Amino acid sequence: MAGLAAVGATEAEASSGLLALCVASAIVTILLSLRYRQPISVVWSTPGAAVLVAVSTGAVDFASAVGAFMVAGALVALCGLWPALGRAMTRIPTPLASAMLAGILFPICLAPVTAVIEHPFLALPIVLVWLVLFRLAPRWAVPSAMVVAVIAILVAAGPDWMADGGLAPSITLVAPVFDPLVIVSIGLPLFIVTMAGQNVPGFVVMRSFGYEVPARPVFLGTGIASAAGAVFGGQLVNLAAITAAIAASPEAHPDASRRWIAAVSSGSTFLLLGLGAGVATAIVSAAPPILIIAVAGLAVLGALISSITSALAQEPHRVSAIATFLVTASGVTVLGIGSAFWGLLVGAIIMGWLAWRRREPSGR
Repeated sequence: MAGLAAVGATEAEASSGLLALCVASAIVTILLSLRYRQPISVVWSTPGAAVLVAVSTGAVDFASAVGAFMVAGALVALCGLWPALGRAMTRIPTPLASAMLAGILFPICLAPVTAVIEHPFLALPIVLVWLVLFRLAPRWAVPSAMVVAVIAILVAAGPDWMADGGLAPSITLVAPVFDPLVIVSIGLPLFIVTMAGQNVPGFVVMRSFGYEVPARPVFLGTGIASAAGAVFGGQLVNLAAITAAIAASPEAHPDASRRWIAAVSSGSTFLLLGLGAGVATAIVSAAPPILIIAVAGLAVLGALISSITSALAQEPHRVSAIATFLVTASGVTVLGIGSAFWGLLVGAIIMGWLAWRRREPSGR
């Protein structure tokens, strides 16, 4: 919700976008799981939502963002039609991809600090509940923080929190505008982060449980669903990573050939979640924006730690990874293009230069 709002979505458009993401995730999950009898879970792009929050300058027209969403979805589908492109995307150097994701997540993870300073009576209980449960019951830390946030928002907003409209999910069509600068600033980082931060780990997770998920139908299905959902305000859907492990693990079913049922069940549940899009929109709209981003910051803190760890794991590439992180986290906009793109470009140039300098003496 914060990501859609950051790129200019109105309440109705954000509610429609959330509904579109739920429906797209449900349809692709159910169809792929039934077709291949594997627990193929599809969800919306969490790092993609972080990209929307991080790269927006506040001057993006939502129609242009929708155009960028459609282009990103088309690029994902193209990876299915053109296997070489899919392989190229999976070969983005891990240090750079992880550093770019870390740079995107870093400002979001600062939000809890800002929220405590600006709204201490609302934000401090959220952070304290998260901290206590992270020590005692880590699995419940973020959900509990979200519950406390909702309660705090409703208490602060009073009975008028739903006065501006109904709570039923809305469907809003948005005619896309294809602005080249917005496509480069939002569409390309959204595509790259989704491929590197969600799809690639998703395939790795599935292989770890013994499933060889076919890449072509996954890219085609998620790409087409994303492009179609974009006109209703949705961003990207992709192969799940963390939630994929839930349906693919022995806890879902002792028999690995029967775990596809868990994925079909989760896909069906997505349809029910979509019906709550209007409620989610009303709650988010009633809250100070920094408070919602603060909860998101707590939720992605683990992803930030993993990204930084992965970015710095290979000593020869630490300088290029740090450069990517710093440029991305800076939030700079050059020629109308956001920092995620420039961070990846700067990191790639430095990585290539340092690798060439290391090879030069031996080549003489």
